[in-house]
Amino acid sequence: MEKTRILVVDDELDICDIISFNLQTAGYEVETAASAEEAMDKGIQRFQLILLDVMMPGMSGLEMARQIKARTDTAHIPLIFLSAKDTEDDIISGFETGADDYVPKPFSVRELLARVKAVLARIPNGEKRQQEVVDIEGLVIDLKNMRVIIDGEDAALTRTEYELLRILATNRQQVLSRQKLIEKAWPKGVVVSDRTVDVNIARMRKKIGRFSSFIISRSGFGYCFEV
Repeated sequence: MEKTRILVVDDELDICDIISFNLQTAGYEVETAASAEEAMDKGIQRFQLILLDVMMPGMSGLEMARQIKARTDTAHIPLIFLSAKDTEDDIISGFETGADDYVPKPFSVRELLARVKAVLARIPNGEKRQQEVVDIEGLVIDLKNMRVIIDGEDAALTRTEYELLRILATNRQQVLSRQKLIEKAWPKGVVVSDRTVDVNIARMRKKIGRFSSFIISRSGFGYCFEV
């Protein structure tokens, strides 16, 4: 049976380590991120639950939550805020942003595990499956098995072509620069030119046929997936 995937986001590495250890001991698959920016680069749609610190350098947990809830492919993912800010206004603000629970710091690990279990128990099975597949009018991206299916048939995409399509399709309506696509689709340390991005997207467009019109080139900016 596949384990539930949980993302822990907190700039305090000791807290990440403690939570990760205890969640893994409880049988969950866990990844950690030290910032909201790092977390957003991990492919949020892969997770069934996110534990999120409110106060972090750079993007705050509240802003990350707003972005997650604004995207159709991640809006269903439950969020548990972890925060030293524990006034009534802080907690209400967290719930208004879309949190499913709010745990003030410091917290008991035992209590946190109980809250995680309770939140996961409220997720319908259909929502758990939703994040494994992106279906856009017949263009199906199987995120679990890294396959693209067009009108019922497999599309023979290379790994890079698949990654580019997945990144664009799971960030619909957002213009992504070539540099951002390079950072997300290619291994770190590999030198890739803008021209290489254009060539791979052109090849991918040919392979997805009628759905190629969804991928829009924004001159001087990058690419966007629009339906």
